[in-house]
Amino acid sequence: MRWSFLKKYKAFHWVYNLLHYRSLSHNKAAYRQYRLNKPVIASVSSRDFPDKESRAWLDLGDSRELLPRQSGLEQFAPDVQESLLDWSRKGYLIINGFFDAGFADRIQEEVDRLVSRSRDKTDNRFMFANRQSELIRSVTVDRRLTALLGLILGKEVVPFQTINFTYGSNQRAHSDSIHMTTYPLGYLIAVWIALEDTTLDNGPLFYYPGSHKLPYLLNEDFNEGSTSLRLGKKDYVDYEDRIDELIVERRLEKEVFLAKKGDILIWHANLIHGGLPVRDKTLTRKSMVIHYYAKDVIKYHEITERPSLIK
Repeated sequence: MRWSFLKKYKAFHWVYNLLHYRSLSHNKAAYRQYRLNKPVIASVSSRDFPDKESRAWLDLGDSRELLPRQSGLEQFAPDVQESLLDWSRKGYLIINGFFDAGFADRIQEEVDRLVSRSRDKTDNRFMFANRQSELIRSVTVDRRLTALLGLILGKEVVPFQTINFTYGSNQRAHSDSIHMTTYPLGYLIAVWIALEDTTLDNGPLFYYPGSHKLPYLLNEDFNEGSTSLRLGKKDYVDYEDRIDELIVERRLEKEVFLAKKGDILIWHANLIHGGLPVRDKTLTRKSMVIHYYAKDVIKYHEITERPSLIK
């Protein structure tokens, strides 16, 4: 309880940031570029910036018109090219069998090894395996992936984190942009890898096609009471409640990803998604998500107003 209370105060984060100063140095050049006159250890949020719009090139037009004019599309298989053309409309991309089943098994075996010797494991999530394993790191910098993501964002991408799940996440609908935020907006992208088959029983992913076109839901849209010293009064559950309201208001239609081992789902920073409830608690749903930032943008966490640590 005391720890949770302290985290409401920004000074607590400033001290933590100072202790991790080297991992914040990536923001220095971007702060200069976008004229943010703040030290990199200070709190940062959307209130510090003049606009709340994505500048990612495929958000500024129609991918069916823009992509064929761009060099690089031809390097991908025809089915991937066709899916890419729908990016502006859907906000996600599915590639079946991107990794073969045997390699997916190798990834899971490596994660099992890391989890078995970790003191920081939880029941379901294992964070930052990419910082502990050369194999997992190699997945995050796979040239096929980074070339694809770089084309979508129009910028070079850098992996920020991996999250490995043993079971379905049971996570309510949300957008990643509230957790991992950029200025300008639109320069985060995620890749989810199925490390085993998913069914309606083991808690598959769900998402709302086209929801990435909604205005970004940021702190000022659901929170209140933020000051120079303290975070706002509301909590993450209030954000989730507001997302649920938006889904109803906009009459968004849910789709479910029933993946096979080795399939991947790539989604836009602002795509609303989550995990369906796990029907059969005895079943696993092993998977790995990788979040990438564009290299030359400001990287931070809107909901906690903390700059991102990148090692």
